[in-house]
Amino acid sequence: MAEVSQESQGKKGKKKGAKKVSTRIDFTPMVDLGFLLITFFMLTTTMIKPQTMEIAMPSKEKVADEEQTKVKSSRAVTIILGKDNKVFYYEGTRENDIDPKVEVTDFSAKGIREFLIRKNYDVMVKVEELKKEKAVKEMAEEEFQKRKNELMGDKKAPIVIIKATNEASYKNLIDVLDEMAICNIGRYAIVDITEYDLELIGPFSI
Repeated sequence: MAEVSQESQGKKGKKKGAKKVSTRIDFTPMVDLGFLLITFFMLTTTMIKPQTMEIAMPSKEKVADEEQTKVKSSRAVTIILGKDNKVFYYEGTRENDIDPKVEVTDFSAKGIREFLIRKNYDVMVKVEELKKEKAVKEMAEEEFQKRKNELMGDKKAPIVIIKATNEASYKNLIDVLDEMAICNIGRYAIVDITEYDLELIGPFSI
């Protein structure tokens, strides 16, 4: 609380001058208020939840090796990172002694993202619908992530294999991982490049 004290000045026998007023502010209640605010925010603030990585476990159902290879080949998309921000990609694998067709693109708006969106279009539409449903129904984040992962794990969704040449930059690797998240690619892996891959992109690397 503020206190006001008055002091008069003047010598004996002389006319007293104007009174001097001094104030003193007591900040003790402010300390109590500060602790109350700290306690309030500690009790009401939501702490950041730990981030976990989703792991796709293998199915318990037995699938013939030939059938499994065929399914994977039809869904496989290989992305190869080259020098000067070049991105090479091809679909499927070598079949009947015929090499897959290699395409060259980059990280522009009409580049690798456009291809991934086209390849994963059905899943992206379903994820967008789920986002709208979350906004309307105030869906819990855990339930949203669970349903989103189920959509991204669709059996018809592409499986992306990411490879990098020695000339590729670390930035390009981060960029392509961002594209995986933007395009809702649920299954992808980073593996070492092979001599076969280098032969495929050889004519384009000159």
